[in-house]
Amino acid sequence: MDPQNYAARRSYRPPAAWYQRLNHVGIPLTSLGLAPHDAVTLVVRGRTTGKPRRIPILRTRYQGDDYLVALAGEAQWVRNVRADSGRALVRRRGTRRVHLEEIQPPDRPAVIAEYLRRGRERSGSSAAAKQAQFYFGLEAEPTLQEIEAIAPYYPVFRICYQT
Repeated sequence: MDPQNYAARRSYRPPAAWYQRLNHVGIPLTSLGLAPHDAVTLVVRGRTTGKPRRIPILRTRYQGDDYLVALAGEAQWVRNVRADSGRALVRRRGTRRVHLEEIQPPDRPAVIAEYLRRGRERSGSSAAAKQAQFYFGLEAEPTLQEIEAIAPYYPVFRICYQT
């Protein structure tokens, strides 16, 4: 099955119903540490309800820091993080309080490139090509200049772990 197509350049791209149903499986797996090593459950407070919202997401390690890339662009979790001043929890075999610091568009391409590189390592070239195409609207192995062109559409957050 192909990933959801988030390549369109719009401010918000809601997930498909089948993708939302997968979250019911992904959240327990990531929270318990049974999903791929880079997978975590992000917990953010809903900006209108105040209720905790959970999403399974891949964390990307780059130059000694962990990052979250918003594949759907201005997703609900992104809006919730911004509304709560970056406060969130990350779950994977335990819960850690974090502050998510949004990085500016000029600093995003290197992190997005690392996300795609890790995808090739994790899932193979064919799956990575689909990720580049469906999530970012890019060819299989995009150049940094191609990633720079799309970076403003994909928020990226540095995870600052709190003790």
